[in-house]
Amino acid sequence: MSWGTELWDQFDNLEKHTQWGIDVLEKYIKFVKERTEIELSYAKQLRNLSKKYQPKKNSKEEEEYRYTSTRAFLATLNEMNDYAGQHEVISENMTSLITAELTRYVQELKQERKSHFHDGRKAQQHIETCWKQLEASKRRFERDCKEADRAQQYFEKMDADINVTKADVEKARQQAQLRHQMAEDSKAEYSSTLQKFNSEQHEHYYTHIPNIFQKIQEMEERRIVRIGESMKTFAEVDRQVIPIIGKCLDEITKAAESVDHKNDSQMVIEAFKSGFEPPGDVDFEDFTQPMKRTVSESSLSNSRGDGKSEPKFGSKSKGKLWPFIKKNKGAGPEDFSNLPPEQRRKKLQQKVDELNRDIQKEMDSRDALTKMKDVYIKNPQMGDAASVDLRLAELGQNIEKLRLEVQKFEGWLAEVEGRLPARTEQPRRQSGVYEAQNPAAVNSCAQDRESPDGSYTEEQSQETEMKIPATDFDDEFDDEEPLPTIGTCKALYTFEGQNEGTISVAEGEMLYVIEEDKGDGWTRIRRNEDEEGYVPTSYVEVYLDKNAKDVHKPLQKISE
Repeated sequence: MSWGTELWDQFDNLEKHTQWGIDVLEKYIKFVKERTEIELSYAKQLRNLSKKYQPKKNSKEEEEYRYTSTRAFLATLNEMNDYAGQHEVISENMTSLITAELTRYVQELKQERKSHFHDGRKAQQHIETCWKQLEASKRRFERDCKEADRAQQYFEKMDADINVTKADVEKARQQAQLRHQMAEDSKAEYSSTLQKFNSEQHEHYYTHIPNIFQKIQEMEERRIVRIGESMKTFAEVDRQVIPIIGKCLDEITKAAESVDHKNDSQMVIEAFKSGFEPPGDVDFEDFTQPMKRTVSESSLSNSRGDGKSEPKFGSKSKGKLWPFIKKNKGAGPEDFSNLPPEQRRKKLQQKVDELNRDIQKEMDSRDALTKMKDVYIKNPQMGDAASVDLRLAELGQNIEKLRLEVQKFEGWLAEVEGRLPARTEQPRRQSGVYEAQNPAAVNSCAQDRESPDGSYTEEQSQETEMKIPATDFDDEFDDEEPLPTIGTCKALYTFEGQNEGTISVAEGEMLYVIEEDKGDGWTRIRRNEDEEGYVPTSYVEVYLDKNAKDVHKPLQKISE
């Protein structure tokens, strides 16, 4: 089966067919290219979807991801990122292995096809030229033969005419001979040209054209094989990522199987347990007796004494049971005494752990600077050893401050857990609750608020009046209102806030101050409604303003 022998006369059709083959190849390249664009778009949409539902850092939403169900959802989001990555791999591999390779191949194929058909046209032009030469030789031979016949007839006519002179007859005879010789020469030339043409024609149709058509056939077959291999690669690229995609799906399934409803229920208890006992029964108060009304030990309402004012929760005359007390919208006390015992213990433990991490970080920085100083001492050309002394001293002060803070919070934690005896000094809470009672009757803040049967009581002395401002207690799981600003500050240096609770600032940036340095070396600032956190006090210059209002419009960054 050869195009050279079977299709020797189909030059034009072969030219059209091979052009059609190239068009098919280019169409397939376009198809693969559009597939890669779809894969990239799909991967991008998957990544955006995963990012959209990721919890925001340092937010209440992030705290909710401690439950097994939400952790499983977070794992699903992370796996979707990997899933999207595999579709990007599909796009990249199809682009490099199919689109790019076939694009180069098409250019080579066009050049090869052009060369082969150029050779074919050249061969056709040559055989056509030979045919024209043969036709010209044939017509010349025919013309010379006719001329020789006419000359012969004219000679015979002159020879038979008695009136014609002998000279004229001789002239006619010579002319006839000349024409006859010319006809013989034309015959010989025509014979030679015919033999040459037949040889060229045989060479053309049995050698040149078959060779050219064979090359065109091989070129077309290579194109067909190449497009088949590309289709196979198309499938293999998809198949290669199937194990990884399957692993992503397996991880999602594993995360789903890790959901533990019992564990989540227990975590709800740990998150919201107050540590208080339910209030006891309210005693019956008999108003029919002609005696002064008193309040039972388990009652939350207070009696009116002679000439004494009753305790108030703001403008309300009735007390409330602990579970129904509203949260304090202002800043809570440093020792978290406004929280129920169990929640207070958790907050204090978190604070101790956070301070210990800060101490470790400062100690690591100090050790690094100490090593740098030793290097400078041994190699003065590398730097001045005295240049790090100031920073070492600052780190030492910071570590000492943090240790004092740890001791303070550990003391409060030990008090809550009952490891240390209760403090006997007059407790003063930043939440606005001031109790003027006999110090001997005061045990601890938590004990003051809880009666033996678990209800919240306020005791009133005959000699002392207890005043309670219009602030209720915190419930840490409600949304807190933003703290008011107490001034502004300017960042003296750039600070990268990488730890939880910190915020990054740029040198020269103006921000709002919402909490002063309490001796721990940190100032709490706000950039806008959603961005606030702590920065080292030494990194900012604070301008306190007692009349400052909580304005959330961003401050402009100024250059030095």
